[in-house]
Amino acid sequence: MTPLGAPLGVYVHWPYCSRICPYCDFNVVRDRGRTAEQTELADAIVADLVAQRALTGPRSLLSIFFGGGTPSLMDPAQVARVIDTARSLWSPADDLEISLEANPTDAEAGRFAALATAGVARLSLGVQSLHDEALALLGRNHDAGAARRAIAVAAATFSRLSVDLIYARPGQTVEDWRAELEAVLAMGPEHVSPYQLTIEAGTAFDRAVGRGKLVVPDEDRAHDLFETTQTVLEASGFDAYEVSNHARGEAARSRHNLVYWRGHDYVGVGPGAHGRLNLAGQRVATTAHRKIADYVAAVRETGVGFEREILNPVEAAEERLLLGLRIDDGVAFEELAVLGLSADAAKVRRHVELGLLADDPQRLRATRAGRLVLDRLTGALAT
Repeated sequence: MTPLGAPLGVYVHWPYCSRICPYCDFNVVRDRGRTAEQTELADAIVADLVAQRALTGPRSLLSIFFGGGTPSLMDPAQVARVIDTARSLWSPADDLEISLEANPTDAEAGRFAALATAGVARLSLGVQSLHDEALALLGRNHDAGAARRAIAVAAATFSRLSVDLIYARPGQTVEDWRAELEAVLAMGPEHVSPYQLTIEAGTAFDRAVGRGKLVVPDEDRAHDLFETTQTVLEASGFDAYEVSNHARGEAARSRHNLVYWRGHDYVGVGPGAHGRLNLAGQRVATTAHRKIADYVAAVRETGVGFEREILNPVEAAEERLLLGLRIDDGVAFEELAVLGLSADAAKVRRHVELGLLADDPQRLRATRAGRLVLDRLTGALAT
């Protein structure tokens, strides 16, 4: 038997959405009767997977994650085809996790059974809010009733369920957020991803803020909302294993996202998808062509849909710092040595004394206070 190399995950990017949310800066397009194009894209994704298997060699397959975009709009037969291809190319781990992102429209909820039959076991449901007014502001195409129905259907259909929420919305109070969060928890998801609303450059929200049409909570209110998030979830038995991800027990954690945060290898397929692979002792970043037509053409003409970049040791270590510090177990100091970071380094000791880093001789770990200012903390440590 051929020995397996380092384990990996597979990320599949499906870029189609029924509408574009005003806060979104992902690589997405409107889903407007693009049936022939979508078939071509699915063919390209499968071919790209086959080509990347030639690069990686035999590996253990930890996870398959369908993101987007809105992959719940994908033909379930094509979902099954991609899953079967990945499982045939790499050796599925005993606890292989297969996840898919979905929106809680009634139409998409009607596809849940077919997606489960295709092989999806974990659904990540983009609820975002249980208030109709907030959903309208966020540009969502579902209302609170559809969200509640979708949560119920998903919980009965899939073995694992995660719910995404957006907080720190304009005008949101701590009391409103606490009640909304508790209402979601009462519906029984084992994993919750509460994301603080951020204004990304180039989005519709960015333009609205620039015109003074949208006012987001100030830093003090955002801090209070963050603390409320932690308190409510902790009281309900959820571990904050990552800055914006909470799980009821270790088994409920997203194994695919942990692939990223722990610095494992992952294959990225689909327009704009990123990948990270250790090849011949080098950390290689792959970036797929963003435009669907360019991606499909590249796979057809060259066999792969991405371009490669070799990360130098400093770049690779900076990435480990940026991603690894997001999770509760942090990063081993030995992975950060090239950055001059160790348990005794002056900048580490300074942030330990400030209460932003844990006093740990083996690993660099952010405290709860450090997570609140994580961007500034990682910037200070990387320089």
